Amino acid sequence: MDASAPILLFDSGVGGLSVLGELRRALPQAPVVYAADNGGLPYGTKTEAEVAARVCGLLGRMSERYRPRLICIACNTASTIALGMVRDVLNVPIVGTVPAIKPAAEQTRSGVIGLLGTAATIRQPYVDRLAADFAADKRLLRFAAGELVGAAEAKLRGEAVDPAVYARAAAGLRDQPGGAEIDTVVLACTHFPLVRDELAAAFGPGVTFVDGAAGIARRILHLTQGQPFQRNRPDFALFTKDEPGLAALQPALASYGLESIELLT
Repeated sequence: MDASAPILLFDSGVGGLSVLGELRRALPQAPVVYAADNGGLPYGTKTEAEVAARVCGLLGRMSERYRPRLICIACNTASTIALGMVRDVLNVPIVGTVPAIKPAAEQTRSGVIGLLGTAATIRQPYVDRLAADFAADKRLLRFAAGELVGAAEAKLRGEAVDPAVYARAAAGLRDQPGGAEIDTVVLACTHFPLVRDELAAAFGPGVTFVDGAAGIARRILHLTQGQPFQRNRPDFALFTKDEPGLAALQPALASYGLESIELLT
């Protein structure tokens, strides 16, 4: 194992920073390449075939170029659609991101759980299986809150976000039959923990938010146990498309230890 081989964190945008934050706490010494497919953002409105083809193609290119020791698909939509395919084509450990339905089912007191995700995530049979396996005796209400992706991206750029965005996400769950009893909400998109405070204000008191970032970090820690780590260059963020808003992201990226921005060529 090359001690400088990085962990590659991949997302459609900046949502995977919520996973990177937990990974930094678990493995501060690990070199990281954070890859954001802003050229394909958002994934939640794409077809399964489009997401699978794009994720497999990009991770193949990135794997050849950066020789990661492990790839984390820090994106619920990409994981629920393409995780199996990526594992079939790449000879490198792959860690995916799945909606945290199991811990939510363990925590709920009312028995009613809300799930916020992209449209592509909440319709996946994988989510149905998680609900059947871990929350069969609970009530799971789902809502496609894709505009929260844009809200998180805007927040990290320092832009103002209309509070109505968060109110609509809360109402999307609350207004369903039984929604008033929700006491636990699964944030089934890695972007959403970045706006947790805003969502908490919109939902009001008595609601716990659950995401999978800490569990992902623990899994990466387990899979890399005993491996040497050496950072030969500062960690950086890799984007698939040049756009004016990238420069505005630099302060937020730096707060997660990503010192520069590069473009995938």
